[in-house]
Amino acid sequence: MKLNDIRDNDGARKGRMRVGRGIGSGKGKTAGRGQKGAKARSGVAINGFEGGQMPLHMRIPKRGFNNIFASDYAIVNLGAVQKAIDAGKLDANATIDHAALKAASLARGGKDGVRLLAKGELTAKASFLVAGASKGALEAVEKAGGKVEVIEVVAAADKAKAKKGTALAAAKAARKA
Repeated sequence: MKLNDIRDNDGARKGRMRVGRGIGSGKGKTAGRGQKGAKARSGVAINGFEGGQMPLHMRIPKRGFNNIFASDYAIVNLGAVQKAIDAGKLDANATIDHAALKAASLARGGKDGVRLLAKGELTAKASFLVAGASKGALEAVEKAGGKVEVIEVVAAADKAKAKKGTALAAAKAARKA
């Protein structure tokens, strides 16, 4: 036996159905698609269609809510910061901010900044520049001899309100003039 002699057993692989090859083939004329209707045409995809009955994915109750104005903070624990300082990924003498934490791959995401939490222990004296910190984290950093400076972050909802307020004031002023 040679490599070029190797082949499947007879009947192991079924040949594809060749449609539209005359009436004698059994799959001529309509090619097994019946007559007319959307499914007889090409390009039909009716996934989830249940013949006019309300589809299952629409019968199931909706749950949850996504607040588009919610604040998005990257959460960083003090224990993780201490590990990064010990590993040499973070410099304890420099100010630790969002960019530094991202570079040390501690902060993922967080379009509104970083929030510091007190999980773990911090022994290094370090100064932080963050968008928020828990009470326990503030105490732990100050106990280690460091300091935390909290940046004032304006929430998206407040920005929208302020923008709406200025637009209304401008419209009123235009009406009076």
